[in-house]
Amino acid sequence: MLLKGTIIKGIGGFYYVDTNEGIIECRARGKFRKNEILPMVGDKVEIEVSATSSGSVKKIEERANFLIRPAVSNIDKLMIVAAITNPAPDTSLIDKMLIIAAKKGIKGSLCINKSDLDTSNEAEKLKDCYEKAGYRVFVTSAEKGIGLEELRHELSGKITAFAGLSGVGKSSILTLITGKELETGDTSRIERGKHTTRHVELIKTDDGYVFDTPGFSQLEVEDIKASELWEYFPEMAECNGLCRFRGCSHVSEPDCAVKSALEKGDIPQSRYESYVKMYEKLKLIKDWERGNTNGTR
Repeated sequence: MLLKGTIIKGIGGFYYVDTNEGIIECRARGKFRKNEILPMVGDKVEIEVSATSSGSVKKIEERANFLIRPAVSNIDKLMIVAAITNPAPDTSLIDKMLIIAAKKGIKGSLCINKSDLDTSNEAEKLKDCYEKAGYRVFVTSAEKGIGLEELRHELSGKITAFAGLSGVGKSSILTLITGKELETGDTSRIERGKHTTRHVELIKTDDGYVFDTPGFSQLEVEDIKASELWEYFPEMAECNGLCRFRGCSHVSEPDCAVKSALEKGDIPQSRYESYVKMYEKLKLIKDWERGNTNGTR
């Protein structure tokens, strides 16, 4: 019997595929090893199920994207979780993660948690900043259950990666959305003798999947050229072709449309500062030093 499904977990050469007939334990066929193709969590696959209900991965569909750490493919959305306080939001880090997501073909969104602790309307100010840039923003309180239904609806039918600094309430949100108690820092562990192996597991929501990406904030943007960075800031991309000089860096040139938009308040100061900070870092990197980290199979 042939079935289609999604790999939600892989441990020790076994792959667990979510299908219309339930979750089926599978092995990968030898041709994948021969061709040095390793099935990944998130892969859309076709499996062949035997009379004993064991399965084998017969075909892996082309991947839309993938991450190396954690090893997950076909991610539809990155949900960046920040807290309005304890810890305070790091807009520079948020901007960096949004750019990394865009570079990998993943749509980025922002979740501002701990809104119940917001005493000066900072959550709405931050929301306005990123909505101006064209991102979906959700204001939540895991403690009070605020905004979670809207967030849950956004995840419908998607594979969503959650990322954020420790203490922002990411694990609490994931637990409330999935109904499954999640470990801080990762989704699951397997004990083998004296060794503990971390692995990624897609957790089922109503009709989608979510997972934690504890290392995403450590990724860098070095594979983006300084001259192309502005393209990853949607509100700056709207100024394309309006600057006086072709190839404007939007940093020091006169008659710059981006700086004009900044002065008018159309581009938030924090977003522009993030751009300049990353631009100055990226322009020091030579082309030959850049790695190709955005491969797809």
